[in-house]
Amino acid sequence: MRKCIIFTVNKKYLFIGSILILLIALLLFTNLSVQSLSPNTKYTVVIDAGHGGIDGGSVGKVSGISEATLNLDYAKCLQNYMQDFGFNVIMTRTTDSGLYNPFAQNKKKDDMQKRKEIVENSNADFVISIHMNSFNGSAQGAQVFYGENDEPSQFLATKIQKYFVKYLNHAKQDSKVGDYYILNAIKSPSVLVECGYLSNAKEEALLLTEDYKKEVCYSILLGVLEYLQ
Repeated sequence: MRKCIIFTVNKKYLFIGSILILLIALLLFTNLSVQSLSPNTKYTVVIDAGHGGIDGGSVGKVSGISEATLNLDYAKCLQNYMQDFGFNVIMTRTTDSGLYNPFAQNKKKDDMQKRKEIVENSNADFVISIHMNSFNGSAQGAQVFYGENDEPSQFLATKIQKYFVKYLNHAKQDSKVGDYYILNAIKSPSVLVECGYLSNAKEEALLLTEDYKKEVCYSILLGVLEYLQ
C-alpha cells in the first residue's frame, strides 16, 4: 500500500513537471509566443459545456452526478487555464441552466441553435465542446471527436488526443469522426471532447477528482498550443 501511494504522488509531480517543460518549449521553439497572444492579437476560443437545464445528459453510475454538472466544472477549469495563457474565452453557459427558451416546443433544438449563435457571433478561432461519455460498464477512456471531411478540426482533435494518450490512463489511441450538431453546424474548427465514461465506476471516480480534471484540461491546452503552431 505504501509503495502504491508513493508511486501516485511521483506520477503527479512528473505530470506537472512535464507540463511546465512543454509549455516553456512551446513558447521558446514555436511561432506561438506570449507576444502573439497579446490583447491585440489573442485567439478567441468558445468553450461549450454540453447539456444543462432539463437536459442533464448522462448520469454517474455510482455518484448519480449529472453530466451537465460535470461538463460545466471541467469547462470552467479549462477556461481558467486558457485565460491564464492569454486566450480570449467565451463560454456558452456558466450556470446549470440550459440555453433554450422555456416556452420553446423543442427545447433541445432551441438550446443547440443558441450555442450555434454564440459561436457565430464570437468570431471564434476554434471551439471546444466538453462532454462525458456513457456506454457500458467496461468502456473507458477520453476521446476527441471532429466533423467528417473537416481537416482543420481533425488536426486540432489529433493534437489534443496526442496529449490525452500521453497523460491520461486508458485514453483512446486516436481521435474519431463524430456526427454531432456542434461539429456539423458551425464553420469554425470545432472538436467535441468526451473526457471519460460516467458509466464506468472506476473512471467516474477519476472524473470526480480535482487532479484528473486538471490533467484533462492541461492536456487540452497543450494540444491547442501545438495546433496553433
